[in-house]
Amino acid sequence: MDAVISPNRSLNTLGFRVVIGVLGGSAALVSLVFFSIGAWPAPMFLGLDVLLVYLAFRASFRAADRRERLRVSADKVEVIEEAQGASRVVWTSPTAFTHVDLEEVGEHQMRVRLRLSGKRRSVGRALSPPEREALGAALREAVLKARAERY
Repeated sequence: MDAVISPNRSLNTLGFRVVIGVLGGSAALVSLVFFSIGAWPAPMFLGLDVLLVYLAFRASFRAADRRERLRVSADKVEVIEEAQGASRVVWTSPTAFTHVDLEEVGEHQMRVRLRLSGKRRSVGRALSPPEREALGAALREAVLKARAERY
């Protein structure tokens, strides 16, 4: 099994440009009105608002570029986090001793965890609860098949 989990992006680059353009344009028009009546500090705060919204969207896009890769082979289970072109292994365990737990956290919340002798790692946090449940079932099946393949 080699699964890549990435968060859903609700706004593409064109939508981002449109939102910033509309926000910047409306801030410019309102700034002209304030400037014409002598309230010269108001345009600076409106510009600061546009800048902060821009920075918040950029941080959101950066977070949306993160990926979580789950690899199950006959030898090991790996969880690899990929962000901004770099990747790092955050979990490695032998397949023979790795357990997959599906836990209900709340009424409509589900958590998928890998467990090995007291250590735990949650996976699939970017997925919805039904998708997490499907991931947990697929991960369990992949671990069982990998164990059978090995022996």
